[in-house]
Amino acid sequence: MARTSELTRRGVTEAELTSAVREGRVLRPRNGVYALPEEPAAIVHAAEHGGVIGCCGAAALHGLWILAVPAEHHIWMGTAGTRRSRCTECRLHWDAGRVEVGILPPVANVLLQVALCEGEEPFFAALESAFRHSRLSAGETAWLWRHLPLELRWLVAFARSDADSGLESLIRLRLHRIGISVRTQVSIRDVGEVDFVVGERLIVEADGRENHERERERAKDLRRDAIAAGPNS
Repeated sequence: MARTSELTRRGVTEAELTSAVREGRVLRPRNGVYALPEEPAAIVHAAEHGGVIGCCGAAALHGLWILAVPAEHHIWMGTAGTRRSRCTECRLHWDAGRVEVGILPPVANVLLQVALCEGEEPFFAALESAFRHSRLSAGETAWLWRHLPLELRWLVAFARSDADSGLESLIRLRLHRIGISVRTQVSIRDVGEVDFVVGERLIVEADGRENHERERERAKDLRRDAIAAGPNS
């Protein structure tokens, strides 16, 4: 996806663009913006509005762990965007920043949008995913904290970077809510690394459906469980 000015700098003429649109080789989401037909429909739709895909959809494209992408389109307009579509079925986000055609919002903005739209658990899982993959700088984390609702700011300090999945993030958060503290990613002799240890002996593993559906991985987990539960453990 690109603006007319960018394509012109690359030697594309107006006549070539007009011909390509007429023949279906190129899409024109709005005046002055062009996209290839294989561009995801959600991104093209966001461009029709004058923005870019935001919130959970953008989080998924950034590679962050999310619970689900809502059916509703969420679009980031930046601070000074201009709404260019009459569609009333999309949710627009106007948090700080400048939209660039075809470029996802910064991760900090995406996390803020997830927090405001989806609430505590989806935000926390996405946040720990961002920390896990080093997607937030110290400055971006501080920006996010300042813009979060007061009741969600504590999650930034509580978040860690060692969660292997969003499921682990949710388990730790839910245990914390009921007053149970855990150690994470603990290495145990003859067993290996486990997800959580409560107290001195209780091991909690966060195995999602995908892991259970892989027979080899499931067999490995059962062997580890047997060793961990043995008399010498």
